[in-house]
Amino acid sequence: MAENREEILANFQGITAIEDVAEAIYHLDESNWDLLTAINRVMPQDQNAAAADAQDDTHNVEMIDDDISVITPKTHPPDREDNNQASTSSINRNSTNGFVELQINWNNKMYGIKINGTATVSDLKKHLELISGVPSCRQLISGLGGSKAVPSATLGSLGLVKNAVVRLKSADQQMVADDDVAERLTTTYTLHIKHNDRDYTLKYPGTKSVREVKNDIYSLTDIPARHQSWTGWPSVSGLDDTVLAMVGLDLPQHELTVKRAPAKPLKEYKRIALRTEDNTIIVESSDSENSSVEEVEDTGFTGEDDMFVDIANSERLQPLMSENVEDEALGCIEFASRFRARYGPNIPNFFEGTLQDAIKESCLKPAKERKLLGVYLHHEQSVLSNVFCAQLLGSDAVLQTLSANFVIYGWDLTHPNNNNLLLTSVATALGSVASMTIQSIPVDRLPALVIIMRVRSNTEIYSVINGNVGVSELVGGLVEALERFAIQRDEDARLERERDARQRVKLEQDEAYMRSLEADRAKEEIKKQQEIEKNLELERAESERQMEEAKKEALRSEAAARVPAEPGAGSREVARIRVRLPPPHHDCIERRFNADDTLAALLDFLASKGYPQENYKVISSWPRRDLTVESHNSTLKSLKLCPQETVMLEER
Repeated sequence: MAENREEILANFQGITAIEDVAEAIYHLDESNWDLLTAINRVMPQDQNAAAADAQDDTHNVEMIDDDISVITPKTHPPDREDNNQASTSSINRNSTNGFVELQINWNNKMYGIKINGTATVSDLKKHLELISGVPSCRQLISGLGGSKAVPSATLGSLGLVKNAVVRLKSADQQMVADDDVAERLTTTYTLHIKHNDRDYTLKYPGTKSVREVKNDIYSLTDIPARHQSWTGWPSVSGLDDTVLAMVGLDLPQHELTVKRAPAKPLKEYKRIALRTEDNTIIVESSDSENSSVEEVEDTGFTGEDDMFVDIANSERLQPLMSENVEDEALGCIEFASRFRARYGPNIPNFFEGTLQDAIKESCLKPAKERKLLGVYLHHEQSVLSNVFCAQLLGSDAVLQTLSANFVIYGWDLTHPNNNNLLLTSVATALGSVASMTIQSIPVDRLPALVIIMRVRSNTEIYSVINGNVGVSELVGGLVEALERFAIQRDEDARLERERDARQRVKLEQDEAYMRSLEADRAKEEIKKQQEIEKNLELERAESERQMEEAKKEALRSEAAARVPAEPGAGSREVARIRVRLPPPHHDCIERRFNADDTLAALLDFLASKGYPQENYKVISSWPRRDLTVESHNSTLKSLKLCPQETVMLEER
């Protein structure tokens, strides 16, 4: 199958002129290695249609080895169209006069050869070696018939078409091409994307498709892929389905810019929505010149009562929040005031303060006093905003539920700066996951009510109720959250009671411990005094030891100063004294003296090495005698320690 795929790849590249092996493999993989399907995939549709219309006159498609299709030109004259099949069969086969005609593709050049049909594949390789200079053992040939093209097979037995395209490559070239494709597919590409005043630096593997990148940008910019307008992508056919490795990106970083595609300008309008008995909403739009009425399907409201909402021109309404709000608390106060002015007194009691303060007021109190936190997210550009505010939030059932069990925090997301301020506040108070959850809510689903509760010592988002619901669905969502909240609040209250009981027991234990501690302090003081006295005694002993060591060191220094210099190599009478050290050392030290040096010089030398005569005896080997009792003024020569002698040290 691998050899068949090589032949398919060679024919595909020869027909489509695609030089990039990775790109050719990509198209063949997408077409399940069907050659005709892959060709139709990459060639322009109008060209394919023209080719299909003229197929009977210009081309013939013949299947080789059940896996490979080769397109070859027809050569029969127009006056013999009735015998197309017979003439095509006789012309397409390489059996003319017993010779085989081939087109060799080597280094992007075509070479036509004509060879006897009785020649073997091995003979063909020798011929190709003369053309390309590539030894037979290093040749990679595709298009000869797959597994049938063994070295001993004759070319006439392979069933080759006339002028069949045979692709020749060197094994070294194949290795380099495969390594290049593998390297590009495993490369990490860095995309620097500009959107308005924000920059994003994203890293993707080479196997990531452009469509997946655009979908990721949707989650960051809230611009659907179909509405994205890009600059910076290379010109590639079928860009969205192409992996990054095949696009031709700049390294180490590729610059891109994305923006929302321009929309058609909207005229000022008034819209009236009316629910009829058959649950159809009639929308009437009007301006200064004309008006129109249309019916749309009701997909967002399921209440039983008819609803009638008169929405005034948005330019006549004061925004619920000013642009570029810098103080979060002042922004909430302004939102509550303008919300009440627009929708009247039947509205929730919005919290006037920061989101962090709202979380403390609702979720961080003791379990018995705890409430749910509802974050109302408003957007002026959503057609659902006015209906949701006037009808759903103004419903008595909703207001009673919110007033008894919720702390309501409101914010307007219309202006980007205000949107970013809220996302920053949410990320600081609840974490990045909560911020991404709010950021991912599309504008057409706003307004939204985000329900936040305390769960297992964590404050997190429980649910999001979008604006395309009815009163019953909104109440149902609130009741469901309340039931879950009640269970968790009872569990937290039980845990708090158990914690308080543990704290009382701990307090009693602490008091008993303090009493026992006071009773033991006297013993500790005595023990501490004894430790101090012991430490003083140790310090005194250490001081005496150090003084003794200093005294010994001084004696060693004095003895070393009295030791005469060691005689040079040219001295005539020299006494070489070898001293065996006492156990556990069992080592020896050796020193050369002048024969006229006294015994005192030898004893001073040993004292300088840490063996004073007060602690050690110096014993000569033969006859055995203690030299320390001899006259110290005696020369080494008179003591018969010359020219060499071995003495031993013994502890006294």
